[in-house]
Amino acid sequence: MRSSKFVFPAGTTLLTKIFGPILVIALLLVVFKPEARAVPSYSRQTGLPCASCHYAPPELNAFGRQFKLDGYTFTTKPEVTDAKKDHNSGLQLLEALPLSVVFDTSYTSTKSPQPATENGNFQFPQDISLFLAGAWGSHVGSFAQVTYTPQGNHFNWDNTDVRYANSVKSILGKPLSYGVTFNNNPTVEDLWNSTPAWGFPFTASNVSPNPAAKAVINGVLAQDVAGFGGYSMWNEHLYVGATIYRSQHLGGPQPNNGAGFNFNVRGIAPYWRVAWQTNTKNNNLEFGTYGIHVKSSPNAVTGPENSYTDWAVDFQYDRTIPQFKNDVLSFRGTYIRENSALAASFASGGASQVGHHLNTVMGNIEYHYGTKLSGTVGYFSVTGTPDALMFAQAPVFGSANGDPRANGYTLNLSWWPQQNIDLAAQYTGYLRFNGAQTNYDGAGRHASGNNAVFLLARFVF
Repeated sequence: MRSSKFVFPAGTTLLTKIFGPILVIALLLVVFKPEARAVPSYSRQTGLPCASCHYAPPELNAFGRQFKLDGYTFTTKPEVTDAKKDHNSGLQLLEALPLSVVFDTSYTSTKSPQPATENGNFQFPQDISLFLAGAWGSHVGSFAQVTYTPQGNHFNWDNTDVRYANSVKSILGKPLSYGVTFNNNPTVEDLWNSTPAWGFPFTASNVSPNPAAKAVINGVLAQDVAGFGGYSMWNEHLYVGATIYRSQHLGGPQPNNGAGFNFNVRGIAPYWRVAWQTNTKNNNLEFGTYGIHVKSSPNAVTGPENSYTDWAVDFQYDRTIPQFKNDVLSFRGTYIRENSALAASFASGGASQVGHHLNTVMGNIEYHYGTKLSGTVGYFSVTGTPDALMFAQAPVFGSANGDPRANGYTLNLSWWPQQNIDLAAQYTGYLRFNGAQTNYDGAGRHASGNNAVFLLARFVF
């Protein structure tokens, strides 16, 4: 006799698999509701809890976006000062150096192990990051990060944004905030969580496989370029920014000869950003566009070039719910279209045709239970031009049919027992991977084999 089981209506099996574990954990965490507080470097500088700027790190609320717009310089704590006198410069320094540390430890398990490797990877740590994050002076501040990873067994430069900020009281009768940014990752300077650098998923495993196709603006150039640009916010509504980038190749020789690097920016790579926001007591809405144009020569700084033009649209809506003690419901999404002409790759035998395109869709819905708990459901999809040379057959990471298509979902449940401690459970499920649902790599691996459970403990101090 078969053992008794719950029977679900037809069509609910996938939803049950997705939401069942999340709902169980959520109910347990709602019952046990700890108090929240945090003391990273921005909190020490401002005297405010992390929740003043974040719904949950790294998600900025309206005050957090203004803090970043103003160059990370707002402070209420003691400073070393000296007023300007005659031909002498002034001085404005924090008494305490604005340092923070993030310590991550994690566990990753995929549905199917990668060939000849163990499954169930425990990393202690997954990484450790040091931050110089705070005011350097009256108008200059930073978010500067270096990160240690066990695989490389060394520290490396990570996301960094150093900026000068100022404001004028009236331009066309409205206030204007403006500034200059130096950074190393297109979109890292952005104020919203709908663009790639700070978009969902906010944390990820460095063990489980990822799809092969990725737009240039979607993290491909992160930490491999150096940029200089400017931005402005007019009337607290219209945001305009532009940055130009060049390759910097951490660990590579200088002057740059391009050898060993797939992307070598020829000339400059311009990045642009335009957004409109409106903020009321219970509603924050943003919609905008961003993009980048890159000319690059793989493994060289001369010869044929690949050309990439990425343009994107995005939106973010945060709704504060007074009836639920000001819990917040967030909706975020972006669409990226990449058009590319790969003359260099075609000439070297790395692509079977010159013209290519990629379409990337990413969206998510998140519920914030105060500052204690957040649950997020995300969807992602990549489609584009098939190319058997660019997306070649290989076990696990390759494609049997040269098709870049991939899509799936990500579920995240994060519990913050304190505002500086995050315990997260994340599940990524693939419906298609590198062009197929079954035997996508030609070696018998299915898309669902890369489904991954990711558990994270993060400590910020």
